[in-house]
Amino acid sequence: MTTVVPTSEEDPALAVVRFTSELAWADAGPEVAEQQVSRLCLEAQECIVIGRWLDLASLMLTSADLIFSNSKVSEKDLECIFTVICNLVSKSESPDEQLEMAKLLCGKIIQQPTDKPALRLKILFNLYNLLENTYSRFYVYMKVLNLAASGKVTEHVIPSFKKIDSFLKEWNLEVKDQRDLFLGISNVLRESKSSGKDSFKFLTMYLATFSGEDAYAMGEAKEEAVRTIIEFVKAPDMFQCDLLDMPAVGQLEKDAKYALVYQLLKIFLTQRLDAYLEFQAANSALLKSYGLVHEDCIAKMRLMSLVDLASGGSGRIPYTLIKDTLWINDDEVELWVVKAITAKLINCKMDQMTQVVLVSSCAERVFGQHQWLALRLKLATWRDNIANVINTIQANKITEDGSQAMQGLMIR
Repeated sequence: MTTVVPTSEEDPALAVVRFTSELAWADAGPEVAEQQVSRLCLEAQECIVIGRWLDLASLMLTSADLIFSNSKVSEKDLECIFTVICNLVSKSESPDEQLEMAKLLCGKIIQQPTDKPALRLKILFNLYNLLENTYSRFYVYMKVLNLAASGKVTEHVIPSFKKIDSFLKEWNLEVKDQRDLFLGISNVLRESKSSGKDSFKFLTMYLATFSGEDAYAMGEAKEEAVRTIIEFVKAPDMFQCDLLDMPAVGQLEKDAKYALVYQLLKIFLTQRLDAYLEFQAANSALLKSYGLVHEDCIAKMRLMSLVDLASGGSGRIPYTLIKDTLWINDDEVELWVVKAITAKLINCKMDQMTQVVLVSSCAERVFGQHQWLALRLKLATWRDNIANVINTIQANKITEDGSQAMQGLMIR
């Protein structure tokens, strides 16, 4: 964070007003410029004396926003000027006034996001650190996200996403603000072309905030629900999600416009390759309109179908069944099994003599209420088994101690 060290008795804010107004009126001639500079400095001095910090910020920004495009002002001077202006928020004791000042500052700073975007971002972070009011901090952070995406400087803001959990605790946001935050982060990640999983994670967090609401409120999430489904289908390294359990996604099932998108998701999460091929044959134009590549979808559905076979329960999958289900040749069976192992979808061994895949465990395509209940049952069984083992060991120890004691008596 930049620190301004005064080098004269003049108030830093007054010095900034003088400097920026001189630049703003430089072309008007010496006589006019001197008159306007004196007027602005006098007005600024009155604001300082009375403590009208919002008015002072507005006055300072009137000229300061022009200096971004002034070649005579270095980036270091720009940063210093805006540090002085941003510092005004720390002088106000009113949270409402702090928020209004933050809004005013942000409005000026993000006006031209493609001009010196990294510097503008640095100024916003400086403003964020000066604010004490939690909602004002959230407001500035949202502007940071917008600027990062518009100015294509997302690499400066992405590291902060690791702290989102602590931010949420600090800001204590209402549901609407949470939605804006999750959506904003997802947009930044999409703009940065980073991992699809990261963008998908925040999209699902956004959708999870919609539950048991009226149809109008739920309708707000339709477009993002569709986007989330498409991102899941496109991603070559995502094979599990809980989208089917979300009301925001479930509303698409009977939607006139998006019912087919919901059907596509259901195929990827609950059915096999043959169902996808049938769907594609009837809706190839729809898939293309969403940028889905048929060959990529087939590859993903083959892995999904293999997981479905592995979860059958018997633990044994004949090569011939894999061949028929995945629509592949005999010599491709082991290749696809290896791909599934590499993707950590199944844990198995291949018996080439008997032409059978022996499955020890596999991933779940859907992990909803049913899967949680099954996991709970397994954990309860393991707990009981461990308790039985401990009781057996203790019983044997008691018996052994008793035998040793009897032997001692007999020797005597």
